[in-house]
Amino acid sequence: MLAPNNTTDEHPAFTFIGIPGLEGLYIWISIPFCLLYFMALTGNSILFFLVSTEQSLHEPQFYFLAMLALTDLGLSLSTLPTVLGTFWIGAHQIGLDACLAQMFFIHTLSSVESGILVAMAFDRLVAICSPLSYSRILTSRAIACLGGTAFIRGTVLLAPLPLFLSNFSFCKDNILSHSYCYYPDLLTLACGDITFSSAYGLIFVLCTFAVDALFIIASYLKILTTVLKLGSSDRGLRSMQTCACHLFTVIIFYLPLISLAVMHRYAYGTPPLLFATMSNAYLLLTPLLNPLVYSLKSQQIQAALQRQLWVQRVTAGE
Repeated sequence: MLAPNNTTDEHPAFTFIGIPGLEGLYIWISIPFCLLYFMALTGNSILFFLVSTEQSLHEPQFYFLAMLALTDLGLSLSTLPTVLGTFWIGAHQIGLDACLAQMFFIHTLSSVESGILVAMAFDRLVAICSPLSYSRILTSRAIACLGGTAFIRGTVLLAPLPLFLSNFSFCKDNILSHSYCYYPDLLTLACGDITFSSAYGLIFVLCTFAVDALFIIASYLKILTTVLKLGSSDRGLRSMQTCACHLFTVIIFYLPLISLAVMHRYAYGTPPLLFATMSNAYLLLTPLLNPLVYSLKSQQIQAALQRQLWVQRVTAGE
């Protein structure tokens, strides 16, 4: 059993609860987690490498995909130490400073990923609805600005969260519901008036994820209208296939994120197993599935991968 950590000192420690009731199976649970992390890190690294080195992939949609892969790498690396530490070696505790740093990176990178998904939706909107203006609108400068804006927005809006929490004392059990540090989870353990901090977190969600989701929905409604006008032409079918990949990515990113946020705010009687499932899906599904979805659906990425494998094989033969 994990001992509650009742502390009010300046350097509190927090305990990761993992999956309650399955403590005896943690070593076995760590095996699929290791495999999932390995696949996510490998897949996103390969995707980023391909876009960086293959001239045929130097297009706006693939640049955004490289940004997405880089963000997913950051998310995976942010949670890997505590998730594997909890399930593999039984390291259940973390200090306040390390917890706040992990929380900042997780939430910032999640916000950046949301912004990149918006940029990808904008890319598809221009490509399908205004194809003649595509190269004029999505220049290298515009791509850099969209990616930079997503990064700066996430960093600036998330910077106050660790400052808010560092000013609180923690006098409860300090047991976290997840295998990583999550802002609403930490906020419930703080002693004092958390009204402003909670309101800021809600405003942040509304100004980022909610606005992003509305823009993506509006973009795809416009895209769908345009594609329907094209009828069953080859261009319309190709456009729908490309958009289907992006929509799948959007769903697997936003669905666990929204579900987890709702459960923290309203579903107080949620079973711990469901909490653990949704929290791990939130940060594992997207980095794992993104490279698989785009690699399987994009013939250009498949061709680039085959060329790289052939080059490696020839080099090894020499």
